[in-house]
Amino acid sequence: MPNEPSPSDPASRRLSLNWSLSLGLTLLGFAVSAYLTWIKLTGNTAACGPVGNCESVNNSRYAAIGGVPIALLGALGYLALLAALVVEARWQSLSGTARLAVFGVSLVGTLYSGYLTYVEVAVLRAICPYCVVSAIAMTLILVLCVLRLRSAEAEA
Repeated sequence: MPNEPSPSDPASRRLSLNWSLSLGLTLLGFAVSAYLTWIKLTGNTAACGPVGNCESVNNSRYAAIGGVPIALLGALGYLALLAALVVEARWQSLSGTARLAVFGVSLVGTLYSGYLTYVEVAVLRAICPYCVVSAIAMTLILVLCVLRLRSAEAEA
């Protein structure tokens, strides 16, 4: 829980819930990205079932930059978010800076996820459900961070 909020303060409880949701979404996004990285690096087939076409997306020319899998970049982004969330929760003096770091990483992640979603739909005409989950998680992390930033600004 960030900065040990007072249990009787509704605003603190909302902030704590917001942070906890951000943490959960970050862990979900990391798990999805790590799985897709493993699939890409090992050449295995993603377990998509009847939904979507993971193979078309994960084997497209858009799935790597300079030979580095996009999923690996995503996993590293989620690890950066995790580190910033931990700093935000544990070190009061750095919480504002950490919150801004979460904002920056999640903004870049959301914008890039938007581009990749466009590529899936308009160029590849194939959807990777795991990619969609990651894009939604990243977008929600951004929204939650904006709410935390606004709450912190209102308290100041």
